[in-house]
Parts: sequence; C-alpha cells; structure tokens
Amino acid sequence: MDSVSQMALGAAVGVAVMGRRAGIGKAALAGAVLGTLPDLDVVIDYGDPVSNMTQHRGASHALFYLTVCAPLLGWLLGRCACWQRWTLAIWLIFMTHVGIDFMTVYGTQLGQPFTDYPFGLGSIFIIDPLYTLPLLAGLWLALRRRGERGLKANRQGLWLSTLYLGWSLVAQWQVGIKAERLLAQQGIDAEQVLVMPAPLTTLLWRVLAMTPEGYVEGYISWLDREPTPFTRHAGGRELYREWQDQPYVARMAWFTKGFFSMHERGRELVITDLRMGQEPGYVFNFVVAERDKQGAWQTLDKPRQFSEGHNPAQFAWLWRRALGQPVMPPSKAVSYKL
Repeated sequence: MDSVSQMALGAAVGVAVMGRRAGIGKAALAGAVLGTLPDLDVVIDYGDPVSNMTQHRGASHALFYLTVCAPLLGWLLGRCACWQRWTLAIWLIFMTHVGIDFMTVYGTQLGQPFTDYPFGLGSIFIIDPLYTLPLLAGLWLALRRRGERGLKANRQGLWLSTLYLGWSLVAQWQVGIKAERLLAQQGIDAEQVLVMPAPLTTLLWRVLAMTPEGYVEGYISWLDREPTPFTRHAGGRELYREWQDQPYVARMAWFTKGFFSMHERGRELVITDLRMGQEPGYVFNFVVAERDKQGAWQTLDKPRQFSEGHNPAQFAWLWRRALGQPVMPPSKAVSYKL
C-alpha cells in the first residue's frame, strides 16, 4: 500500500496496543514510523531496474525476519520497561504492514528466507481512500479526545478499514465468477485470469486474461447493465520463446506470474508487467535488448526502465465506467524514462 496508508495503519495499531501505557501521542508517532520501516528497502540499489523492482518487498517484508526484529525494537523503545507490550505492538504493526501489502497485486515475499515467491491477492489497489480514511478519522479523534473515547474511535477506524478489506475479497471473488462466465461467452480461451480493482475503488474491476495468442483486457463494474466486451492484444509469445532464457526476461516472467508481454519498440525489445496499469499505459516497462547498426539483437548489460504515463482523460473515464457506462478507456499514453 501507499506510505500514507501504512503510516495510518501503523499509528492506529500502535495506539490500540500502547495508547493506555505510553500515551496516545507517543504510540501514534512510534506506530507511524514503524509502519513505514519495511518500505525503506526502496532506497537499496540492487544493481539494475529489474532487480530493484523484483526485490522490493523482499527480506524487509519477510514474516521470519520481522518477527526476529520485533523484540529488539521493543526493548529499545521500552528501555527495559514494558518491553513485552512494545514487542507485541511492533510485531502487530509489522504483520499488518505486510498483510495489506499481501492484498495488493505487486507481490510480497513473505516467506523469505525459505521461499522468495511473491505472494499477492490483488484484492485492493495500492491507493484506496475508502481504506485509509477510516484509519485517519479514528486517529484524529483519538488524538483530539484522548482517554477512552479516543481509544474507542481509533478501534472503530481499525474495524471499518478491516471490514473494507474483507469486502474487497468478497467483491474480487464475485467479479472473478462473472469474468469467467463472460470470457467463455465471448469465446476467449483463457489460460490465466487475474481480477484486480481499478485505481482508487472496489466498484470497478479490471480483468486480465492470458491466452495462447496474447492477452485480453476488460472491465466489470458492480453497476454494469450489459455484458462487458474484452479487447484482444498481442502478447509477444514468439519473442518470449526466443528470449525466455535471458536472465532479465526470465526474472520478469517469474515475478509477474506469467502476466507480462513482450514487444519491439523501434530498435528496442521491451518486456512489460501487465498487472500494473492498463492499455496502453503501464508503469513497469523494461528495455532488455536493442538492435545494433547491422540489425542484430544485443542484450543490454543493464535494462532501461520507462513508464507510460496516464492520459488525463483516464480519471474521468474511470468514474464513468465505474458507474456502469459502457465506455472504452482512453487509447493514448505518454512514455517517459525513469
């Protein structure tokens, strides 16, 4: 999730566990800082853009390592007094941090050092105001009212945000059932299907299906009144078969769990994570090879990343589509290097 959500969640958990003992202000501040601590791995340079992407949410999000670190941090915060309670608070802050990351589609390597599989449910978008606002409201009331009334407001914020996560799982499950039916009705041979919320909402869902020829994309809103059309796209499977042993290509295929595409962009060979973005704009695109003057492919020692920015009309389209209007998404995106 985004940093604001993680800070709010960490602060709310800190207040819930330590508010009576350490004071609401101190517990909220400590929780906010600790709630963002696992994400500091973004400052680590692993040597190339593909490694930076695929190793984010790695060891710093592992249940084993975080559990080991919690008592040490608890002792430092508690200074020998009440360190057991601080340890519990810190452990819960860490677990809830990786828990909501696990519910996004990016991938969180919870099982390190035993496995580096990137777990991810994909039931909530990385930024969702309906998840974050109850936490912020509960914290604001807790800091303003203090005492038992403030602690109760904070708990209510935690309960509401947790119920919203539960709703996202139910919504994803129901949309997945509908998506399977619509794909079959439209004669689409789907090998893999991924159902993800659209940006900022769980009212509209993006359906991505990989096929033998490429992939299809469609959107399902809870307010739809007619079948959802899916659009077909080439996935570059021939290119992948040719390049599947190239380390960066293999790494991306593994990390995306097969939801990727490859294509030529001028003289460049590009691999794209299809899970984050929408046609035609995606966040994670990597140039892994380019043609030399003779036209032969040369693998790059270090991939180049670029992102395709959103069309300004996309946000207007998003809400129209969420309300059930059968409108197609904007067709243009702007590319820029990172």
